[in-house]
Amino acid sequence: MPSKSSARLAALTVAAACSAATTLVLVSPAHAAAVRIHDVQGTTRTSPYAGQKVTDVAGIVTGVRTYGSSKGFWIQDPNPDDDPATSEGVFVFTSSTPKVAVGDSVTVSGTVSEFVPGGTTSGNQSVTEITKPTVTVLSSGNAVPAATVIDARSVPAAYSPAGDAAANNSVNGLPLQPATYALDHYESLEGMNVQVADTRVVTATDPYTELWVTVKPRENASRRGGTVYGSYDAQNTGRLQIQSLGRTADFPVANVGDVLEGTTAGPLDYNQFGGYTLVANQLGTLRSAGLERESTEKQKNGELAVATYNVENLDPSDATFEAHASAIVNNLKSPDIVSLEEIQDNNGATDDGTVAADVTVNKLIDAIVAAGGPRYDWRSIDPANDTDGGEPGGNIRQVFLFNPERVSFTDRAGGDATTAVGVQRLRGKAALTVSPGRIDPADTAWKSSRKPLVGEFVFRGRTVIVIANHFNSKGGDQGLTSQYQPPVRSSEIQRHQQATLVNAFVKDVLDTQKNADVIALGDINDFEFSGTAQILEGDGELWSAIKSLPRSERYTYDYQGNQQVLDQILVSPSIRRGCDFEYDSVHINSEFHDQISDHDPQVLRFHP
Repeated sequence: MPSKSSARLAALTVAAACSAATTLVLVSPAHAAAVRIHDVQGTTRTSPYAGQKVTDVAGIVTGVRTYGSSKGFWIQDPNPDDDPATSEGVFVFTSSTPKVAVGDSVTVSGTVSEFVPGGTTSGNQSVTEITKPTVTVLSSGNAVPAATVIDARSVPAAYSPAGDAAANNSVNGLPLQPATYALDHYESLEGMNVQVADTRVVTATDPYTELWVTVKPRENASRRGGTVYGSYDAQNTGRLQIQSLGRTADFPVANVGDVLEGTTAGPLDYNQFGGYTLVANQLGTLRSAGLERESTEKQKNGELAVATYNVENLDPSDATFEAHASAIVNNLKSPDIVSLEEIQDNNGATDDGTVAADVTVNKLIDAIVAAGGPRYDWRSIDPANDTDGGEPGGNIRQVFLFNPERVSFTDRAGGDATTAVGVQRLRGKAALTVSPGRIDPADTAWKSSRKPLVGEFVFRGRTVIVIANHFNSKGGDQGLTSQYQPPVRSSEIQRHQQATLVNAFVKDVLDTQKNADVIALGDINDFEFSGTAQILEGDGELWSAIKSLPRSERYTYDYQGNQQVLDQILVSPSIRRGCDFEYDSVHINSEFHDQISDHDPQVLRFHP
């Protein structure tokens, strides 16, 4: 995935919508008099009054948003109808600071619109709104309609209906079935005052003052308090994003496993950064679970420890070198080989043609020594400028660190940004034609993406070929709460191409030496059950070793309430058949609000 900071518009802090949003006008404007909120909301995801002017829509103000680009307020009808599919709440978009208060009884006249957070190309659902409003306050200090409880009993186990094939698989026009599907249930409450109680945090507080909870504490729970994502066909329906209408300083700073005790209540919104969101005007009290960062075991003398760690756009100006060094030394126990992803060039995001990263790497090596670790040696290949994706100007790449007191690197000259590494037979064994080298760097599969770095190592006389990867990100995929169900994962097309090339290279190695020790590792940007992983594994050329862990421990990343696998270490048959390897997903980042990277490192220990 892209880093959390780069995935957002920098100007947003708590805002639930962004300036890139689009308003859909679905029918020709007309005039409709004295309709109720449930009439405006209708029984599908789009209003039957979209594009029409409505007059004197009555309700009680339940929440006021005074920040961001989506200023306005929510109103709710205190006299609901008997149709569970029709919401009794709606957002009134004012564009400027609203002049109403919670508890005001108001009537609103304006135009009904369908607002698409992120724009129509995002695939997101729309939010029914009343825009260009004329607001009349009838009285103040009224009781707010009681919050509808969202809990494990009320949210269905099924996630979403399949979209309408005649509408490009959109669910927008389908009648809501709130008792059958979770997304329909949430949509039937859009704009209404809702509440959750005693909910466990499943994604830590992020820099945008939001967190995720689950209302289903038993749903695919990890042993450390999160919710594990294990299948495209079994979405976690209890996840809900929490934001706040209050001061940023008052928002709870939570880690995974913490609990928001008591009631958290407010209007139910929908935004481009996660879908359905409880925008709280009442927050529960945070109870810490005391989650601590993990440490792996130290490798034994005869064990080779190989790790992968995405250090999230590390460049010399960052303040995280000491923390990363401590993590490598104290939490990863100084692995013999470390594949680093997202090492930036010597001046970071400055786009001036600089591609060398020796300053970045040596600063990290010095910090590791200062933390009590070994003085690692390193190998890498500088990319051609602005060709490998990532932050513009940053020229991210993979880097091998290795402890020369434990392992040696076999150098073979000729590897550069554009030369393809090959496989040759030397003294009856598979060997690289260049080391370090890159796999098929000219292939279009690597366009605007990192090329795999391959190196040949020797540990106790045994050659180990290591392939460091950083596949194409998931940017551009439709979100899980998209109007298109199932969502389209367009980014995986390129990852499948990349996986095909890596698997073919591994096959060349194994065709040359059947019992070769090969490791393909890194930020694969895809799940262990994904098509990408299946292509990498091929017909047994590789196997994702994270599958040796219990399902409740298979995660390296935490996104929108789902703990998931993005980072993997895949091994060749000789390593897998040895049955003496140990795998550890070392949870030091993804579950914590004060993370130094959004990825957890992975460690494999085995006897070559």
